[in-house]
Amino acid sequence: MGQESLEKSILELVNGPNYHPVKPKVIAQRLGVPREEVPQLRRLIKSMVKRGLISFGKGHVVRPVSSLRETVKQIVGTFRRSEGGYGFVRPKGEFATLTSGDVFIPVSRTGDASTGDIVRVELTEPAGVNGEGPRGKIVEVVQRQTLQFVGTYFEAGRFGYVEVDGGLFPAAIFVGDPGAKGVQPDDKVVIEMIRFPTAYHEGEGVIVEVLGRRGKPGFDTHLVMREFDLPEEFPEDVLEEAREQTRAFREAVPPDRLDLTRLLCITIDPPDARDFDDAVSLEQHPDGSWRLGVHIADVAYFVPPRSALDREAYNRATSVYLPDRVIPMLPELISNGLASLQPGRLRFTKTVFVDYTPDGIVTHREFHRSVIRSRQRLTYEEVDAFLADPGHFETKWGAEICRLLAGMHRLAMILRRRRRQRGALELILPEIKVELDSSGAVCGARLIEHTESHQIIEEFMLAANEAVADFLQEKGLFFLRRVHKDPMLRKLRELNDFVAGLGIRSESLESRFALQQLLTAVAGRPEQYAIHYAVLRSLQRAIYSPRPEGHFALATDTYCHFTAPIRRYPDLTVHRLLDAVLEGRKPVTDYYQLVAIGEHCSEREERAEMAERELIKLKLLNYLQERIGLEMEAVVTGVERYGLFVQGVELPAEGLIHVSTLRDDVYRFDRKTHTLSGHRSGNTFRLGDRLKVVVARVDLDRRELDFRLANLNKNGGKALRRRGDRA
Repeated sequence: MGQESLEKSILELVNGPNYHPVKPKVIAQRLGVPREEVPQLRRLIKSMVKRGLISFGKGHVVRPVSSLRETVKQIVGTFRRSEGGYGFVRPKGEFATLTSGDVFIPVSRTGDASTGDIVRVELTEPAGVNGEGPRGKIVEVVQRQTLQFVGTYFEAGRFGYVEVDGGLFPAAIFVGDPGAKGVQPDDKVVIEMIRFPTAYHEGEGVIVEVLGRRGKPGFDTHLVMREFDLPEEFPEDVLEEAREQTRAFREAVPPDRLDLTRLLCITIDPPDARDFDDAVSLEQHPDGSWRLGVHIADVAYFVPPRSALDREAYNRATSVYLPDRVIPMLPELISNGLASLQPGRLRFTKTVFVDYTPDGIVTHREFHRSVIRSRQRLTYEEVDAFLADPGHFETKWGAEICRLLAGMHRLAMILRRRRRQRGALELILPEIKVELDSSGAVCGARLIEHTESHQIIEEFMLAANEAVADFLQEKGLFFLRRVHKDPMLRKLRELNDFVAGLGIRSESLESRFALQQLLTAVAGRPEQYAIHYAVLRSLQRAIYSPRPEGHFALATDTYCHFTAPIRRYPDLTVHRLLDAVLEGRKPVTDYYQLVAIGEHCSEREERAEMAERELIKLKLLNYLQERIGLEMEAVVTGVERYGLFVQGVELPAEGLIHVSTLRDDVYRFDRKTHTLSGHRSGNTFRLGDRLKVVVARVDLDRRELDFRLANLNKNGGKALRRRGDRA
């Protein structure tokens, strides 16, 4: 019996309804494990206990983890405070297996915790039978996310105060007499907190930096970087190591690497890309079978463990892509130079070869430390143009590259169909890229289309990631996986109610195939955006973890990130592990260390996404501040008792239509169906609705945008389009 199937059998037995805790020896007997394989079973059970899948009880009996839920009193997790003052704690590490979802924290029990802090929570109420999550109170702040905040200085009497941006705290923070800082009222400042506010006393801080007044080019970017504590310049020891790597590198093929410099490889990236992680090759044999080659920049060669480069890469964990700049994970000498797969340059790579039958079934996988020379750098737009009119490009690129692209398209579409057949989900949501002028101000926006050229690269990167994950799992190694847990049952039931409220008949949405059928059924229909937004809200966030919990959206049990080591630290850890295996060294992997690395990288990834969203939001607010009364089309992205959250279709500004502005009717909120419904027939708003809205108010300090519905007639009624019509 293989390790994976044995692990599955153990879980089925231990979590069965009639199971009583017994020792591993008894489990071996019940599963019919041969005597000579019992030591292997014992090691596997210890591994499963370390990974939080099962537990040891008194007397070394094996127990299901669910039995711990009955006795757990405290958990540790990440706190998020809402504008209403209450908050939620997302359990971290092994605590995620001991609770059912996030823990609700009432206002009076949040203590002095701030958004992003790691806190210890005492559970006061278990999860409810009707799907409500557990409740608790914060008893300790284990680790502050930050002590520094950005806000606006003002004076009251003889003292100074700072209103922290974004409504993070309910009241201004006392800063006393700022003295020598020379701060003036209305200046933006950075404060360091001395005492965090609670429900019972005010906060106190000290001004550590004066940013000045708004209006200077790049001011909003500088502000957000301070707010999220984003790194700026690389330390000198990190830069010196990068210079040493540059001086030592030679464009030659070492004897311990596979020479693939004559293999036809190309890169396909956005036109403004500066670093190139991945190149692709593809051969089709006379019998119709395929050999796909995915060649990934060998960043691990240039970033040794425990080096200054490694220390800084771990701290950053990811490159941050802001609208007007990139904050790279690695110095540009490496990210844009030595490691980047530039055309015509000899570059070190890790290569994954995957062999397929003509209809896309995997028959063989190989892994190599290699050297390639990319033949051509193409953009997504160029490849889309080629697919639309192949003959036009043969003179420009040559017949060989054109044949390669045609084959890549055929294989990618085969793999895409197979992925869909196994239940992979594909959400269609509009993605808008904000365009900036030379001063960093918004000058427009454009829709990013997920075209077939994007799908080609996506399929091949997915194939390489899955191949590496399968290989490392077969070796019995712990590694950082990309985990996307199954949706919580409560969320799926809410989704089911929402779909029923739209009048769409569907089966129980408790499997990915049912969700996939739903998404297919509404394709092109007026309700498409509503359904896709609702499905997205029902899914959990993907994270990095060594736990073998699979990837729900991709419909795969084993998955990791391998294909972007220039910009993601988890990929770098996987490269190092693969190096050890390929070199015949025994890998040293510490499960609990990987848990910690995974949590750190997941948090850094979330910080990068939040910073990008916040800066886009600030730039859009600055743009709209001068355009009060502007009319635009928007889509409903959230429905609450107090109003509708909407996002512009052509300009992705997010704001609120407060229920008090809907003066034509009295509206009732239905949480299950995410709707605001009026007493009059047809007056209903729900997720995904498209509306005509008008910019009504902009508050830059609180970062708030208010809309009102357009076309309110003089009698107070609204000329609202029928569902699905484009306003």
